[in-house]
Amino acid sequence: MVKEIEKSGIPVVHICTVVPISLTVGANRIVPAIAIPHPFGNPALCAEDEMKVRKNIVVTALNALTTEVTEQTVFDVK
Repeated sequence: MVKEIEKSGIPVVHICTVVPISLTVGANRIVPAIAIPHPFGNPALCAEDEMKVRKNIVVTALNALTTEVTEQTVFDVK
């Protein structure tokens, strides 16, 4: 589905916990998530630290949307 949306000119970011699967399906912009049961956070962290983790993933994804790519790219979450 990602490839079809991008064909229409809309950039897509695939946030995933298993990057090799995203590479296999052909996603162009890939942002790694944390873990399968908690892709956008880590419940073992205090609330403040977990919010930082979540924000970093979302900010990375938003930056990926505005980045021109010519091949599959995995963006590092800071």
